[in-house]
Amino acid sequence: MFNRTRIFLLSSLLAAALVLPWGALQPPALDDLRNLVFDNFQRAAPRAYDREAPVRVIGVDEESLKAYGQWPWPRTRLAELVDRLRELGAAVIAFDFIFSEPDRTSPRAFIQALADTKLRTDVSKLLAKAPDGDMVFASALKSAPVVLGATLAKTGATDFTAKAGFVTAGDDPAPFLYSFPAVVLPLPGLIDNVQGVGATNWLPDRDLVVRRVPLLSRLGAAIAPSLALEALRVAQGEPSIVVRSSNASGQTAFGAQTGVNAVKVGAFQIATGPNAEVRPRYSYSAPARDISAKAVLENQVPRSEIDGRIIFVGALAVGIGDVRATPLEPVAPGVDVHAQIVESLASGALLSRPDWAPGLEYVSAIVAFALTMPLLFAAPQLLSAAFATLAVGAFFGGSFYLFEKQGLLLDPVYPSLVVIGAYVVGAVTLWRTEILARRQVRRAFGKFVAPAVVDRIAEHPERLVLGGETRELTVLFSDLRNFSGISEGMSARELTQFMNDYLTPMTDAILECEGTVDKYMGDAILAFWNAPLDVADHPRKAVEAALRMRGEIARFNARRAQAAQEAGRRHVEAAMGLGLNIGSCSVGNMGSIRRFDYSILGDNVNLASRLEGASKAFSTDIIASGAVRDAVPDMAWLDLGRIVVAGRSEATQVFALAGNAEFAKRDKYMRWRTIHEAMRAQYESGRFDAASESAAELAQVAPGAWPALYVAMGKRYSALAQEGLHEGWSSVWNLLSK
Repeated sequence: MFNRTRIFLLSSLLAAALVLPWGALQPPALDDLRNLVFDNFQRAAPRAYDREAPVRVIGVDEESLKAYGQWPWPRTRLAELVDRLRELGAAVIAFDFIFSEPDRTSPRAFIQALADTKLRTDVSKLLAKAPDGDMVFASALKSAPVVLGATLAKTGATDFTAKAGFVTAGDDPAPFLYSFPAVVLPLPGLIDNVQGVGATNWLPDRDLVVRRVPLLSRLGAAIAPSLALEALRVAQGEPSIVVRSSNASGQTAFGAQTGVNAVKVGAFQIATGPNAEVRPRYSYSAPARDISAKAVLENQVPRSEIDGRIIFVGALAVGIGDVRATPLEPVAPGVDVHAQIVESLASGALLSRPDWAPGLEYVSAIVAFALTMPLLFAAPQLLSAAFATLAVGAFFGGSFYLFEKQGLLLDPVYPSLVVIGAYVVGAVTLWRTEILARRQVRRAFGKFVAPAVVDRIAEHPERLVLGGETRELTVLFSDLRNFSGISEGMSARELTQFMNDYLTPMTDAILECEGTVDKYMGDAILAFWNAPLDVADHPRKAVEAALRMRGEIARFNARRAQAAQEAGRRHVEAAMGLGLNIGSCSVGNMGSIRRFDYSILGDNVNLASRLEGASKAFSTDIIASGAVRDAVPDMAWLDLGRIVVAGRSEATQVFALAGNAEFAKRDKYMRWRTIHEAMRAQYESGRFDAASESAAELAQVAPGAWPALYVAMGKRYSALAQEGLHEGWSSVWNLLSK
């Protein structure tokens, strides 16, 4: 026996070593969990969309593309859109497009595409006075408050001159800003005629969800504002942006350079993270936010929707490809994200994760740990479990309250994991003797009986006696065809590997359908359902397992074929035969006092084995008795008639399994079954020649491996046709071999 104090100290040290370092190391997985919780907070309490918000999105949507053709549109049409928005009183028009290439639809581009020199000259004369799309667009941009998008990238131009001026207070913000080596800019002729240029970049996390957006980025020594920030500046007519960093007047950093604290543009003072990033509080997509570009171009938008508002122009049609994932929606138009940033800035609905948050979370975790471990040691199990549950609930509840009321992001995950980790480690350590004893019992019995039986024995030890009970079971027996041919030339090691590779997926298919594997007999498998525990709808589970096994052997053959091809050796396909039957069986612990197995016996078990053997005669893989077919009638069955198997005198109605219930509803199967049943009717009525012809026809049209069935049946019908119909003939097929 261990001293309880020693156990407590050991478990406390172990728990501390396992969980407390997470707060200092901050592994990416912890950040992922934190983001998951914060995302769910946003889903539980999203920002409500305000129809009076000073932002609208003019979208190139499906209706616009249908009316004006595929994107990109001629620059003349974009000029028309700008003019219309200017006339409607837009405070600023921000394009979430990068116009980095000349207009493809302009006369100049058309002329340059002509291969014939003379034709190019003639067309140039004809189109000499035609307006250039980029020039028309530039003219429209010059007359309106417009911001164009640019993308900071790995390749592109290396010079960027912002339209905005920057005033910095405190430490130089440049080292803290996200840096890029290049930028993809609009055409110079367009940049020269607009009031602002903003970066369209995001800061997606590892799961590519946009939770943070940089208001400022850096290209060399130049600072680039985001598209949303630049739109906010131009809308207010402000010439510059103020950047406040650590050690600015009014900022307490005690000399430490902690990064950017805030960005001010006009009337808006925006608190940011150290890298000048903000966390918008998203709302769900709102139809009132988005306006079709088609409606604007066709003068169908009231002035009140545009006048005095910040207008973002971007892609709403999914086919254009500008989609992002947000905490609320897996697919959201990128331009809507820009709009939501400005909405959050304008309404003050930004989320904030303060610099002091990690420290507070770490202290909270240590306090919770110091309370959990002694309570676990001294108090009853129920009380310590209740405390751990309440502590986790308090962390999550308090975090959500601060999120909803203050927009603060305080992590409940790390302190909760510390509580849970401490509780689990302590409990496991304190009760390890009991747990180890149970594991030893399970390990010992697990060598002889199935896991489900082990659980039942653990609950009822009195069942550890010889004998059993009679239950209705669904029995499955499968065997590998042509095993001798497949194993020919294999070494002992290769043969063992082959059997493991074959039996593992077959066994998994049975267990995943709640079956119990009775035993392996070489390459054969005996399994059953509805014992030792009741299994609801056990015939269906067995049929589903058989279908899964059919799929698994196909994948098994594909893997072996590929390996054989790569190794340059011959490949022999593996084939499976499988029989299914339902009936009363004896099931229980069978053997001797020293060694016993939980197994099944009975005539219905033997019949399942004989049905597997019958599948060889029919050249198909899965055959079931009529009892199975009646229990699961909605599957795709094919009637094979009645047979007498070795060891039985009574005929058994048998069916081949063609597919699952979904396949049974298809017209293809219906037509197939109709022809099949007509063939069977010809056979039953003694018209062997007609049945043979029908079998030949089916052998030509049956899908997959099914032609082999009809070749086998055709041979039987042809043989009977030669013998002729004699007195006392029976349609029952006697199969004397196993």
